[in-house]
Amino acid sequence: MQKSQVKSLSYLMWLLPTFFFSFQFILRLWPGLMMDNITQQFAISATGFGLLASAYYWGYALIQIPLALLLDRYGPKYLLFISATICGLASILFSYTDNLYLALLSRFLIGIGSAAGFLTTSKVISQWFPRNSYSQMVGLSFALGLAGAVYGGRPINNLVVSSGYINVSVWLGITSIVIGLFSLFLLKNKGNHESTITESLKFKDLVVLLTSPTVCLLALANLLMVGSLEGFADVWGVNYLMSAHGLEKGDAAGITSFIFIGMVFGGPVLAFIGNYFGKYKTIMCCGFGMAIICCIIFYTGIEYNYYLFATIFTFIGILCCYQVLMFSVGNDLVNARLLGIIIALLNCVNMLGGSFFHSIIGKLMDVFWLGEFGSDGTTRLYEVVNYSYALSIIPACSLIGALLVWYVECKYKKGIILKI
Repeated sequence: MQKSQVKSLSYLMWLLPTFFFSFQFILRLWPGLMMDNITQQFAISATGFGLLASAYYWGYALIQIPLALLLDRYGPKYLLFISATICGLASILFSYTDNLYLALLSRFLIGIGSAAGFLTTSKVISQWFPRNSYSQMVGLSFALGLAGAVYGGRPINNLVVSSGYINVSVWLGITSIVIGLFSLFLLKNKGNHESTITESLKFKDLVVLLTSPTVCLLALANLLMVGSLEGFADVWGVNYLMSAHGLEKGDAAGITSFIFIGMVFGGPVLAFIGNYFGKYKTIMCCGFGMAIICCIIFYTGIEYNYYLFATIFTFIGILCCYQVLMFSVGNDLVNARLLGIIIALLNCVNMLGGSFFHSIIGKLMDVFWLGEFGSDGTTRLYEVVNYSYALSIIPACSLIGALLVWYVECKYKKGIILKI
């Protein structure tokens, strides 16, 4: 086979998991666009909705490390097919059930299936591209992946308006199954010519990290600072903007998507700043910055202006990429053989943050509910004050997370922390 043909085949292999990685963002953001429909479908309050939204993140987080091990053993071909099919069938189940427990199960399964998106993409890159291209291809994969988050906003909402909530949900499920079938027939497993990040994962290594106070503090900080992304952008941001500024759902989704646009540029920008000013200081500034901006949005009564909010939300997206530096800090704390497991652990805890924030925000929404119902007499109506109080958990946790990073940095500078 000629060199050009080999290169073309490599990119085809890469596009298959990358497309699913992008598509799973739509499945992830779906509840935030359909909050009113979902609360009516299952006759639940904000607490129930928060629980339903959080089920996705439990599935995504808990499967991270086992899936990494399975990928090393069986390769991406069959795991991507199985994962995409699980997402598709679970989405169809969610569409047609009015049983809350089945809905929770379906969102949990969608989270499990979605976890394969980035991991299979990473695996395919390591198999089909030279090692010196890994970072470049991962960066490109994230850029394309976040495009799914952007198109999962206004365009999907417009599709719902024209075709109906249930129909679009079923189409998404069918699309996921089709992606899985394409992967089954087109994707090829290839023996690694380079070692990958997951090859040395062992249970005893996980125990070593979980018993390290420093690693636990770092993981906790990672969880606490993720609220702007997984709490606000993923689910509650659209409904907050509709309530606080009277926006149509499509417009609110479009503005919220600027957070994901910011994330496209945030990784390289923060990596550069971190190298210049220091990783710990940059992460702390991200935490403080997100806390301050959220407080301005929630409590100052700032008037809506498209260009102003687009700029603010883009900046939030850049700050959300603190996670890139968090992985780098984790790398500094461990020896090379533990690099894979600490990244898997930090990513796992990071996704648990979504479950934490959705559950807490939903509960707080009901705590501060003013007792008003919709025209059907059963659906609860939430005012902007409910959102403002409930979402206050995001800046508070972001501030605490930044302080935890400061504490870890102080111990690191004093030489108290040694490589594990």
